[in-house]
Amino acid sequence: MKKFVFFIIVYLFSTALSFPSLADKITLKFHTMLPMPSNTIANFVKPWFNKVKKESNNEIITEFYPSMQLGGKPPQLIDQVREGVVDVIWTVAGYTPGRFPRLSVFELPFMPTSAKVTAQAVQEFVETIGAEDLKDYKILAVHVHSPGTIHTKNTLIKSLKDFQGLKLRGPTRSATNLLKKLRATPVGMPIPKVAPSLSKGVIDGMVVPWEIMPSFKLQELTKSHTEVAGNRGIYTAPFLFIMNKNRYNALSKSHKEIINKNSGMSLAKQAGILWDKFEGPARDLAVKAGGKFHILSGAPLEEVKKAADDVILDWIKDANDKGLDGQKLYDAAKSLISKYEKMS
Repeated sequence: MKKFVFFIIVYLFSTALSFPSLADKITLKFHTMLPMPSNTIANFVKPWFNKVKKESNNEIITEFYPSMQLGGKPPQLIDQVREGVVDVIWTVAGYTPGRFPRLSVFELPFMPTSAKVTAQAVQEFVETIGAEDLKDYKILAVHVHSPGTIHTKNTLIKSLKDFQGLKLRGPTRSATNLLKKLRATPVGMPIPKVAPSLSKGVIDGMVVPWEIMPSFKLQELTKSHTEVAGNRGIYTAPFLFIMNKNRYNALSKSHKEIINKNSGMSLAKQAGILWDKFEGPARDLAVKAGGKFHILSGAPLEEVKKAADDVILDWIKDANDKGLDGQKLYDAAKSLISKYEKMS
């Protein structure tokens, strides 16, 4: 009888070794403010998790919580992932002004070019001179959208005077500062609040990339669209695809290798390419919706750039006041963008 029991135990033990144990199964909770059909989740986040799941033989799986389903407001996402309430988030760095003082240099006006180029510059920045900002997180990728565009319900902005008095949603602190200097009235709010705010007349328009508009049908709420000429855009916003550091550190060596293999510069570049591709189809929807378009150039654009120079000086001074070398950070960001621009 003892021999029989012994063989049963050996059999059960060997069988357990031949299959992944429950302990090997990792479930990551992903939380974001965007809806499930958004470009971000459907074309970037979900495919990434699917790839990780496949490469881990279905050992790393994901629970998706879009549209803030786990509670809180978009600016709280960054604390939720840091404190381990959730495991992974995708969010906008600018939703928590002052939280990432180095990274915010990429929010400055006329800093960004294509998302592909700028995303690679941002990723190298957070791995080097700007690493302190994200030391409490496991970075999967930091990337950006293509340069933003000015959209309004009625006023087609063709000159500096057209900004005056307009209530415009400002996506970042620097963009808000620029809108003030252009004599518009900036209103800060996360992107999910933009559509109802337009409908209720709380704002007259917003500054966002084309890509995000279809997710909230913003092309139906705004009919006037102003872009800027040249190879530098009026603004961009760094996006954070990050993981709780303790959760990452607790993973097995093989699981960490899978995460690492699918993160970093290659993922940031992939994201940039995706976001550049998102722009055209989204803009086409605004054309079909009967939108009016204008490209700001010449003297009006130079006036905007002059205001932008003041925003840059303000940012450098603010960084210096925080004990950082603002000019050094600004020069580093510009240099990295030029580096990847030459490589593209």
